[in-house]
Amino acid sequence: MPSFSDRPIAILYEHPDWFRPLFAEFDRRGVPHVPIDAASHAWDPSERDPGFSLVFNRASPSAYLRGHAHATFHALHWLRHVERLGVSVVNGSAVYGLELSKATQLDLLDSLRLPFPASRVINDPRGAAGAARGLRFPVLVKANIGGSGAGIVRYDSANALADSVDAGTVVSGIDGVALVQESAPLRGGHITRVETLGGKFLYAINVFPASGSFDLCPADACLTTTGVELVRGACAVDAPKTGLRVEGYTPPDAIIAQVEQIAQAAQLDVGGIEYLIDDRDGQHYFYDINALSNFVADASNVVSFDPWTRLVDYLEARAGISEVTAV
Repeated sequence: MPSFSDRPIAILYEHPDWFRPLFAEFDRRGVPHVPIDAASHAWDPSERDPGFSLVFNRASPSAYLRGHAHATFHALHWLRHVERLGVSVVNGSAVYGLELSKATQLDLLDSLRLPFPASRVINDPRGAAGAARGLRFPVLVKANIGGSGAGIVRYDSANALADSVDAGTVVSGIDGVALVQESAPLRGGHITRVETLGGKFLYAINVFPASGSFDLCPADACLTTTGVELVRGACAVDAPKTGLRVEGYTPPDAIIAQVEQIAQAAQLDVGGIEYLIDDRDGQHYFYDINALSNFVADASNVVSFDPWTRLVDYLEARAGISEVTAV
């Protein structure tokens, strides 16, 4: 019979549906766990022992899209609190803070001398047109805190961007910061998302966005590239059927090595790193470090294994949970 630590794993989450497969795998194994709703939570700074063997951070930067903007920074503060108490945290405050800033992600990429799209960071929407000077159009204005493609607007010309500035319709997001970034034509019509676990390559997929959409969330995928509809048990129930298509893919070894370098530098325990191939020069460019991995829908069909089981293996190891056979 399995013997588990009497201290549960705490899962800090905000979206009620994204992690059904995670909770189901915990239940199947009998792993003690406590879901903590980041959208309705309180804590005591004077406590000495929160009672958890491990905290797994699943808070989402896109919480504001669901009326939970208050959860975003509350989660960051609580993660710092439990880290101060010596609790091990998977995807802790360092990488969560990185996920809350696309600008800081680009700083990390630059420190590693890795390629990313030409970008400018602004804190006043009225400066967007000026920031775009010297960039190749089309450009994107991207909210610094986004999620699921939210807060991204494409401008095909300098005039279109200037008109939007004049009209006051350029939006910078919930922290008042935005990126003005070159929008590259995608070679093959897709981006590539590489999932990592423990700082190492787990799997990769090519994601073909629906026309005009920036939602590249793999759990929202509906179809394979051959038109087979995915089983959506790993998806949120409200995931839109937009025509987002995915396929399994193995990147070149050199890119996998760079992805692992990013994950380790970012202190990313589990998460996805996205890159594109610019069709103008054939160069790859990293553009997103995502610490909230929902995993691709119907993973067994797309990448030939279930990543949730490997994730729970990893969490058990981090929590010091072991299975022993009774004599």
